[in-house]
Amino acid sequence: MHDSLKKVRFSIKPSMIEKGRSLELARTLPVHPLTYQELPFDPEYSQYAGRLTTEKLSNATPDEMYWKTRQELILRHTGEYPYEVAGPDALKLLQKIFPRDISKVNVGRCSYQFACYHDGGMITDGLLLRIEENKFWFAQADGDLFSWYKANAHGLNVNITDPDVWVSQVQGPKSMELLDHLIDEDIAKTWKYFDWTTVTIKGEKLIVSRTGFTNELGWELYLRPENNAELIGDLILEEGKKMGMILTATPSFRGRRIEAGLLSAGQDFDKNTNPFSVGLGKFVDLNKENFIGKEALVAADKNCKTWGIRIKDGIALKGNSLNLKDKLVGKVTSSTWSPYQVCGVGIVHMKNNDLGPGAILDVKCTDGNIRKGELCKLPMYDAKGEIVRGVNTDIPSQPKPWEGLSNN
Repeated sequence: MHDSLKKVRFSIKPSMIEKGRSLELARTLPVHPLTYQELPFDPEYSQYAGRLTTEKLSNATPDEMYWKTRQELILRHTGEYPYEVAGPDALKLLQKIFPRDISKVNVGRCSYQFACYHDGGMITDGLLLRIEENKFWFAQADGDLFSWYKANAHGLNVNITDPDVWVSQVQGPKSMELLDHLIDEDIAKTWKYFDWTTVTIKGEKLIVSRTGFTNELGWELYLRPENNAELIGDLILEEGKKMGMILTATPSFRGRRIEAGLLSAGQDFDKNTNPFSVGLGKFVDLNKENFIGKEALVAADKNCKTWGIRIKDGIALKGNSLNLKDKLVGKVTSSTWSPYQVCGVGIVHMKNNDLGPGAILDVKCTDGNIRKGELCKLPMYDAKGEIVRGVNTDIPSQPKPWEGLSNN
């Protein structure tokens, strides 16, 4: 790679429409209906699942966004792309696509799912909502599943469509308090993690799920074409601001999802990894009837090669940055700074399973220096997921610095 390319980053920026001649070869990406809320804050976007996702806003620093997520409240408009699979054979198709048993997902419930190729390599993941007995939404992460659905639906009585649904997230310890304030129904304190339901906001019937990508308490809203998106979005932001809410970009969840071990499609797993190698084997039901990739996954090595890593005073450089005794032993797939642990945190994928939690490696960092890093289990804390379920309601008032490398 040319040196000049190593010094720049590329992003998508909104621009005013030019008067006069049109740009006939220009093709833009679909825009979230609440993106106008971000425009005052000099936003930068990247492409995600064929949509835009907000990478940067000028209204707060990455650390401020992180602490808002952990201590108060954030609103983020995502690039997640829900597709609808409906019809008499909808369940049959999804049983073929996903390694988990879809028949166990009841109407009103969500389920984490991912799809694999025939060789066991991973395509993408996301959240499955069973809307009706024969109608599902799959809000997918980055990647292309639409073509995969179509390619594998031959001979089945099923419709695969784009319902034009857009997803936003409200996350943070005060999220249920805000929901209770906004809606007519009394469910904010009683619904369960991974439930979805229809609520009423200012006369609008809105689908919400008790989910998110931060592992903090939170919920997501699904804006349908019949919804008055501006009415709903502005009310959420207006009332949320009274409780400390801010609009955020990816820094609000990047550190927290790494700490929680929430993997990012295309980064922490891809076509070259299988679910077992990245620690997602518990979501594969090898006793289920044939699904795409089953034969390969039955024969696959079941050992995990994906772990967390902590680095004192530095942030790991993504890529082949992990060495032991001058030998490349793994790569960094995600990394950032943790304001809570006061150290660099990351997710890594090792070349084999010889090294695991407690191993100390040489890590190339974003500033060019080599530092020591220690592998650790994921999640890095809250192993039982008590924060996201509302069991642990303790809000961190200050950082809890990592103690540093172990003496083993």
